[in-house]
Amino acid sequence: MSWTDERVELLKKMWTEGQSASQIAKELGGVTRNAVIGKVHRLGLSNRAGATPAKAEAKPAKAEPKPKPQPKTEPAREAKPEPVAEAKPIPARKAIIPAGQPLPPQPSANEISPEALAKVNEVEKKAKKLSLMELTERTCKWPVGDPATEDFWFCGLPVQQGKPYCEAHVGVAFQPMSSRRDRRR
Repeated sequence: MSWTDERVELLKKMWTEGQSASQIAKELGGVTRNAVIGKVHRLGLSNRAGATPAKAEAKPAKAEPKPKPQPKTEPAREAKPEPVAEAKPIPARKAIIPAGQPLPPQPSANEISPEALAKVNEVEKKAKKLSLMELTERTCKWPVGDPATEDFWFCGLPVQQGKPYCEAHVGVAFQPMSSRRDRRR
């Protein structure tokens, strides 16, 4: 189905007469209600000239009794938003640390055993110091340093099977649950 000039003129006429999109679609044939609505909007006919005055006259007649009760309900409306606004406090955001600034002490750093830290320090002296582009599935992906600086690198030593890190970094990253519980007490 195509929108010929005759069909468009019939659509415009019926729309301004106040007929529904379903009625227009039925009269035109071969188009759906949604196709009629789409064409009406593309033609800029969304405001019906013939139906607007009738609706405008009906609304004031219905709206006249409403202004009298409004003064009674307005104070209640004004009082309600204030407690609602107070009932929903905005959650505080964590401070954003700019790039290049040292991070505050992390709680997990206190949980790492001294033996594991010593092992990590020794391994990092032997690390290959790879860039992100040099990493493979067989190289340790443990990040070292601040990513915002040029001194940032990845360990790069051979990984432990099934893990993303070398043996030393696995010892820091994957600690048994029991040892973490014991340190907290």
